[in-house]
Amino acid sequence: MTQEIEALLALQQDDLKIREIESQIRLLDPQLVDLDKKRDQAAAALTRAEAAVQVEEKKQRELQARLSQHKTLQERNLHQLEDVKRMREATAATAQVESTRRLMAEDEGELAILGRRISEMNAAIVASKQSLAAVEHEQQEARPEIESKRAALLSQMVDAKRDRDGKAGSVSRPMLGKYDRIRGKRTMALYALRGGSCGNCDTAVPLQRRHMMAGTGEIEVCEACGVLLYAEVG
Repeated sequence: MTQEIEALLALQQDDLKIREIESQIRLLDPQLVDLDKKRDQAAAALTRAEAAVQVEEKKQRELQARLSQHKTLQERNLHQLEDVKRMREATAATAQVESTRRLMAEDEGELAILGRRISEMNAAIVASKQSLAAVEHEQQEARPEIESKRAALLSQMVDAKRDRDGKAGSVSRPMLGKYDRIRGKRTMALYALRGGSCGNCDTAVPLQRRHMMAGTGEIEVCEACGVLLYAEVG
């Protein structure tokens, strides 16, 4: 077995190791995404609840202001009723008092309903805060553990790529280019002959080519599947 074949096999082992580390990292990433999604959903629910209360509280303030105006108007109407002397004026003033009283009653009724709704919504805010706190507490252990595993894998990745880069220098540039192009499409780029066939797709390799590969250590390309082939000698 030539040095270049040995170098390519060693390089391929590093690439397989790197691929496995990448696979493990990809398995962790969705877990972190799920944790973020769960927390974001709880936080969004709290935000919506708080925003809804703010809208209702604004309505409440507007209703209170309107009721205050109606009360002021009613006081003025009552004073006018006390001061009138004629029956026609008294009738008009009384009608105005009754009308304003109905408006005040409507305001107070709406305020009562709104107050109950705001109370219920504030209870929902408390529940949302508790839910968010529970999610964050649950993630206090899970998230650091996942992030620790990810950091360890990333460190392994750096080491593996450094080793890989060192071994790549032992392969000729043209062969390394072929190897990398094939590896970009497949899990493995280099296969040994299996009997008289390609070790990847089992396509038969002509006898003359097999003899040449065995005699010279030449690396050939499978005409069927495009992987690199070498002959194991001995």
